[in-house]
Amino acid sequence: MTSQHRPPRAHGLRIGLLGSYGGFNIGDEAILQCVLGCLRSHRPQAHLIVFSRDAGHTRAHQPTADEVVDWEGVPQKQVTDVLSGLNLLVLGGGGILYDGEARRYLKLVRAAQVRGVRTFAYAVGAGPLREADDREAVRTVLADMDEVVVRDEESRLVLEEVGVERDLVVTADPALLLPPEPFTAEMMRQEGVPADARLVGMSVREPGRAAENLDEGDYHALLADVADFLVRRLDSHVVFMPMERHDVRHAHAVLSRMTAPDRGRILHSAYTPGQVLGLMSHLDLVVGMRLHFLIFAAVSGLPVLPLPYAGKVFDFARRLGAPALVGVAREQVGLLLAEVDRLWDEFPQRRVDLGSRVRTLKELAGETCARCGALLDAMDRADDTAGAAGLHLLSPGPEHGVGAGDDEVPEDGVVRSRSAGREV
Repeated sequence: MTSQHRPPRAHGLRIGLLGSYGGFNIGDEAILQCVLGCLRSHRPQAHLIVFSRDAGHTRAHQPTADEVVDWEGVPQKQVTDVLSGLNLLVLGGGGILYDGEARRYLKLVRAAQVRGVRTFAYAVGAGPLREADDREAVRTVLADMDEVVVRDEESRLVLEEVGVERDLVVTADPALLLPPEPFTAEMMRQEGVPADARLVGMSVREPGRAAENLDEGDYHALLADVADFLVRRLDSHVVFMPMERHDVRHAHAVLSRMTAPDRGRILHSAYTPGQVLGLMSHLDLVVGMRLHFLIFAAVSGLPVLPLPYAGKVFDFARRLGAPALVGVAREQVGLLLAEVDRLWDEFPQRRVDLGSRVRTLKELAGETCARCGALLDAMDRADDTAGAAGLHLLSPGPEHGVGAGDDEVPEDGVVRSRSAGREV
């Protein structure tokens, strides 16, 4: 790691948060809200700075952030100046260490590290990681972080395969701790969702780098078959719940293939993560692709059928004890309909087990917050020790003249702070 002197900090504790924020994704915004809440619980007076892809969006939707800065499409010095004033940079949480993105996030983490800023990976997700530049960035930058916490076993296995040789703590997604907000009867009415009907929630996502193996036509037809089956089997209405703006188009594509499109509704208004979580209290069952849609449903105690398109969804289904297919493909429609039928019939017996598993996952999500708080405590102790050592060194002794407290440059060329007792 490149070393240089730690610059003086602005007055007070300054903590930066870097993740997939400002991208209009409800899951990522739920994570940000929970991480901000964790940091505020440990250090109420800290100055919390969010690095966002859309600072205006983050300012409007995350009122607990003290400052929001853009980090894309702006001069690098503008970003590094902010990094230089931090005491701690928190990376994540969420799925950010994957091809094409990992190197971009970790470039900022490395910039913080060379400026003496402590770094903490907050329940991050990893994979796929096949590109050489991303793999190298992951190996080198994570090695120098104060602690790396991943949100699932799949991410740990991916990082180990890449060659990360350090302790990796596995916890759970931060959004498991999101508090719900009311989704009112008036909201239901405005969306055209009947208040007195059985409701099934459905999540459809767009193909992309995180779902590169999806065949668009196949999974649209598959989900239309599932939706029609749920309408007939449960005499239900299907509520399509977009978790990202691009999901709306794919929900319309599924609805257009249904034989009973009049029994489907697509939410079109913008809602907070807490309101989407609150809507779950109106549902009877959910089938979906988006990870945080499934997390919200599980937290709400609903029967959950995941449609795995990536490792993170497989892993969550396994930890939840939920039925999960081996993918999202048209030829699996018979198996999927049988699983939906069985899930509905057996859920009364499975409800207690689901509740127990969700409580365990929430405890793990809380462990990430506790570990971040422990790092902050350790930083406080190190600062106290450094302050005491600095006062001692101000008094010249028989072997130390004035200025002997300056950093030494030994033969190996690594600058070490005599007061802090650690490489900087």
